[in-house]
Amino acid sequence: MLQGKIALVTGGTSGIGQTTALAIARAGAKVGITGRRAEEGHETVRMIEAAGGEALFIQGDVSREADVERMVGETAARFGRLDVAFNNAGIGAAGGLLADMDADTFDDMFNINVRGVFLSMKHEIRQFLKQGTGGAIVNCSSIQAHVTIAGSGHYPATKHAVEGYTKMAALEYAAQGIRVNAVSPGVIAEGRLGANPLPEEFQKMLRDLHPLGRFGSAQDVADSVIFLMSDKASFITGSSLVVDGGYMAR
Repeated sequence: MLQGKIALVTGGTSGIGQTTALAIARAGAKVGITGRRAEEGHETVRMIEAAGGEALFIQGDVSREADVERMVGETAARFGRLDVAFNNAGIGAAGGLLADMDADTFDDMFNINVRGVFLSMKHEIRQFLKQGTGGAIVNCSSIQAHVTIAGSGHYPATKHAVEGYTKMAALEYAAQGIRVNAVSPGVIAEGRLGANPLPEEFQKMLRDLHPLGRFGSAQDVADSVIFLMSDKASFITGSSLVVDGGYMAR
């Protein structure tokens, strides 16, 4: 579905990002992978190359504009252009009630989850405009951008912001052939909640919130991202594709 495309995946060193980078390569794209952890990033590249694909790792922090500009620039320089991007880099933190939360945690989460998406889109869109060939961006949101859970801390607010930036960019650059969408996963087995050694009773409670009776997988998210990047989704922009096993239909 992405044959011949050039892709960029932020936060591609583990979990959803790594699985999606591998899936994008299997779908026929060459992939620039970014992240703060060099060892994991180079391992992702090795996995792609072992499967016959081509990839590049660029170490950096999406909250730093110079790093983001370099990530986009090095991907385009290595592969000749940029066609699609998955802005996946993000962090979670322990939840809490609003009156008990601290400002330092707020700064950390908004710097990565919101500033990082803003900066990534800014420089990806600039690259698309320079090329004049359009492009497609998928931002990693969450069902907590739509229906939140009390005590979730700053996380839902960051994902609401991601949805807002997604819609705004989609409107602003549609005329230039640039599509911008989001993917909103439920609880993912390899993610922050699903992968943690939580008490079985809590795990069951979380699973029961998903009518399909299981957590999602990183591959479920990857498949959705690839669809939104592909020409199969050429009339979709400004949308958030919910990948939640029926969570929001309850």
